[in-house]
Amino acid sequence: MKNTVYVAYTGGTIGMARTANGFAPEPGLLERMMRRLPELYGDQVPDFVVKEYDTLKDSADMSPADWTAIGEDIAANYDAYGGFVILHGTDTMTYTASALSFMLEGLAKPVIFTGSQIPICEVRNDARNNLITSLILADSRDIREVCLYFNGLLLRGNRSTKVHSVGFDAFTSPNYPALGNIGIGLDIHADRLLKPNAEPFRLVRSGTDPVAALRVFPGITGDVIRNIAKPPLRGLVLECYGVGNAPRHGSGILDALKEANDRGMVIVDVTQCIRGSVDLTGYAAGSWLADAGVISGYDMTVEAALGKLLYLLGRQLPVAEIKHEMQRDLRGELTAPPRPVVEARTD
Repeated sequence: MKNTVYVAYTGGTIGMARTANGFAPEPGLLERMMRRLPELYGDQVPDFVVKEYDTLKDSADMSPADWTAIGEDIAANYDAYGGFVILHGTDTMTYTASALSFMLEGLAKPVIFTGSQIPICEVRNDARNNLITSLILADSRDIREVCLYFNGLLLRGNRSTKVHSVGFDAFTSPNYPALGNIGIGLDIHADRLLKPNAEPFRLVRSGTDPVAALRVFPGITGDVIRNIAKPPLRGLVLECYGVGNAPRHGSGILDALKEANDRGMVIVDVTQCIRGSVDLTGYAAGSWLADAGVISGYDMTVEAALGKLLYLLGRQLPVAEIKHEMQRDLRGELTAPPRPVVEARTD
């Protein structure tokens, strides 16, 4: 007997239509177009049901509240379906996929995010292949994590990032290899998938505490950081140079970061580079950040760091425990450091 896959249509380009102001979501369009694709109803594709959300959103409008709504939808239908496909706009898909990877604790079924660069109603589009393949992947008994499928690549959701604004090859996983390469066959790399765990499934809703991301740039000052790090901000993802470096001398950044840390803010250092990892012991220009209370995000993407930070804040953990958990691999989102994590100061 075939599994049934639950398809949550949240919005995005895949179900958009042309309007006087450009492409925009059109209620009912996606399902009408899907009924015209006989290949969706053959033996090779699992049975599926489509839930179209009441408000279809361009992904630019997605927020942590929407992450929670999607998580609640999955949780409410978890026992009834064998897998899930989340149809989502591409611009913020990696943010949502990253956040859901943490929020869905004890996940034992595939959750596949996908979408398209061209709407399914257009003659030439990438929507058809992405949709059909995602349905097949969501029927897998081996995938037990949140993934992103696009243009022949199955990626871990919290390792993915968007790298092309208009190309079909819109996503990559810079610091972890693809979980699957989909061409003539479906080549799934079982050794790269998350292993089963004995935890029961449960949803932990995303935190609502304000957090921010800030890219370090030449000429940045402590006042810039102070203006962003004002209360009630609880967490800051700092996008630094190279292996995690930032300017220290004459900038006032050190004092600003210490002040924020001493107020209980969690500050996570990730690299601006598309590949590689943060190492706050590599250069003096980075080690002072650790002295100021900044913790390493290692090779996490910005999207994963933000989603993980909100997830941990939502669990109402003490600051010291949040800092520790941010540096620990929870869902395959970071490569474990070769040496024990050095606890950042919290006083």
